[in-house]
Amino acid sequence: MPDAKKRRVAEAAFERVRHHLDSQTPIGIGTGSTANEFIDVLAESRIDILGAVASSKATEDRLTQHGIELLDLNATGPLPVYVDGADEADPRLNLIKGGGAALTREKIIAEASHEFVCIADDSKRVDVLGAFPLPVEVLPMARSLVARAIVELGGDPEYRTGVVTDNGHIILDIHGLSIVDPKGLELELNQIPGVVTCGLFARRPADLLLLASDTDIIELSRD
Repeated sequence: MPDAKKRRVAEAAFERVRHHLDSQTPIGIGTGSTANEFIDVLAESRIDILGAVASSKATEDRLTQHGIELLDLNATGPLPVYVDGADEADPRLNLIKGGGAALTREKIIAEASHEFVCIADDSKRVDVLGAFPLPVEVLPMARSLVARAIVELGGDPEYRTGVVTDNGHIILDIHGLSIVDPKGLELELNQIPGVVTCGLFARRPADLLLLASDTDIIELSRD
């Protein structure tokens, strides 16, 4: 996404969640270049917030650079809102996430949040998920076992070389899928021994999707 689009959709998200931002309320923030733009907008607003739960060490670093306090999800409990990007989004706001290898913590924070606001550009909007390779976080010792199971499901797994997640695991990217049943595939993949989680966000999809086009912000909701 061009930087101008990232900035505009980050600003739109900030205005959408602004009513949650105060010194008593935590917020969840995801990982990636668009989430980084949201962090920058949040910092520039100079609103006094309690702090943020981050989905990755990279996000923690950016928050710290801006002087935004890091919060532990175990201490905050449920969050009112979570803002993050996506690699693909379908009409029901099911998502593929994990291009930045932070999918497990992203999924945990999304599950803990009352509202999940997803921000992206309009090229991420698809009719059927799967053109973007589906990331799966896997325990290292189970890499081959999980890959064989993925092949049996009709996917083509590729080991993401040189990548270790913040949790100490590896990533398999699944190519060649047309995901017509995101929730069913999410459940099936997550049941394979050795899988930590997959990058399908269908059991807990986005509540609001903000997409930056060349001219405006498109707003899609599950309500």
